[in-house]
Amino acid sequence: MLSYCSLEYLIAFLPAVMLLYQILPRRFRRYLLLAAGYAFFWYLSGILVLWNIAVAVCVWLTGLRLSAILKKRDEQLAAAERGEKKMIRAACEKKLRLWVILAAAVCFGILLTLKYGAFFTGNLNSLFRLVHAGRQLRIPQFLVPIGISFYTLQAMSYVFDVQKEKISADRNPLRVALFLSFFPLLMEGPIARYNETAPQLWDGPGITLAGLQRGGWRILYGVIKKLVVADRVNAAVELLYTDFSKYDGGIVFLAALLFTCQEYMEFSGTMDIVIGTGECLSISLPENFRQPFFSATISEFWTRWHISLGAWLRDYVFYPLSMSPPLKKLTKKCRRRLGNHYGPLVTSSIALFAVWLFNGLWHGAGWSFIFFGMYHFVMIAAGNLIQPLVIGFSEKHNINRRNPFYRAFQIIRTFLIVAVGEMFFRALSLKYGLLMFAQIFTKASLKGLTDGTALKLGMDGQDYIITAVVIGFVFVVSLLRERGYNVRDHLMAKNMAVRSLVTVLMISFIILFGAYGTGYVPVDPIYANF
Repeated sequence: MLSYCSLEYLIAFLPAVMLLYQILPRRFRRYLLLAAGYAFFWYLSGILVLWNIAVAVCVWLTGLRLSAILKKRDEQLAAAERGEKKMIRAACEKKLRLWVILAAAVCFGILLTLKYGAFFTGNLNSLFRLVHAGRQLRIPQFLVPIGISFYTLQAMSYVFDVQKEKISADRNPLRVALFLSFFPLLMEGPIARYNETAPQLWDGPGITLAGLQRGGWRILYGVIKKLVVADRVNAAVELLYTDFSKYDGGIVFLAALLFTCQEYMEFSGTMDIVIGTGECLSISLPENFRQPFFSATISEFWTRWHISLGAWLRDYVFYPLSMSPPLKKLTKKCRRRLGNHYGPLVTSSIALFAVWLFNGLWHGAGWSFIFFGMYHFVMIAAGNLIQPLVIGFSEKHNINRRNPFYRAFQIIRTFLIVAVGEMFFRALSLKYGLLMFAQIFTKASLKGLTDGTALKLGMDGQDYIITAVVIGFVFVVSLLRERGYNVRDHLMAKNMAVRSLVTVLMISFIILFGAYGTGYVPVDPIYANF
């Protein structure tokens, strides 16, 4: 697979694109990026690239139609009497909603059919059997394009923003197509916004030495996370999540910790490569992580992890629902009866439920993913519910909530909550996830961690040491960044000899300790499946 960590990408595809990008006149670079995006997509998904093109055409045409409706509204408002304006606006909103619904039906319809058709049909058949309906539907089997969940959300954000007049509809279909097919964004995001990203892609700024240096370091940092840590622990993760019943509770909990580590190193590492690629091309892409494991609460964690997805759900699901007339009316009633904290909490929880149901399903077609979403909904809602109680308890007992030890407790607690959630996320099914969670307590023991069992999981002592060293390094870099110190900015201030030495050391570390070579089974990017 042509992943962002593969040699095909790092030493063939990306350098070739960068060379041509720099050679071509500025006005032609946009077409190179468009061609590279479709070539990349074709290599990964073949003819399924047509689904991406279909979505691009749909949202481009929808944007033009929305723009025409808005233009007509403005013309009518300019000529209307004061009493007529409210009616004109209402009629316009109705037409806008209709076209947005049609676009959503096409874009989300493609996504739901290709990715979730088998899941929904299988569950419908189970329901038929339960009620003895005597009918079974044929379960469809579709090939799913790479990254369909990412570019679908990106496409709909464009439509929503045109509807809300945050951006103007683009009359150029190629600019919309490039926005939805830029090769670094195709597989795992981040989910970019049109007004932030599309103009840069179309403008085609040239490659600079500073951008190449900074982007190159970011790419190498991401490769270290992926090849040295995420792929190294994969053998143990695969074994434990398949045969967990053979082990005690301590080893099962180790599985949860290892997968949490793998997923973060894999996903954040890929984001480093993606954003680093953009930096090499002098294109700024949105950050998707902000030291998530320094979060004090699970709610804070989700403002730091997969930031672009969280922002999409906030702007296009949570806010529209919570600000809808029915929920605003309910909020007023609840506020009068329950007070200023618990009143709004009722209605915000309804919107939050929708967000996490969407979030769980977005990640995959399975009950384990839905449970994953509901797990986080319950944890966040519970945190919101008890917040006044925690504050009151702290004040009553003179607990300084800004104390470093209290903060450390919060961070560790949040990490454990996340690790348990990730266990359900990775489990082969919801049933397996529940069994694994139960086994942590029913077979509670640390014997497997001390009798050598942990060294027979596809990882030996050296693997654990290398993993721990890199995790420690990433922790230090993250801690410095958390405190406002950017390591790359500091290194860029050094002379060329020091910068070159850092580059050589990073490459050497990957060559010496990366998980590859004879006997190594390449690990596909986790989030590319979404």
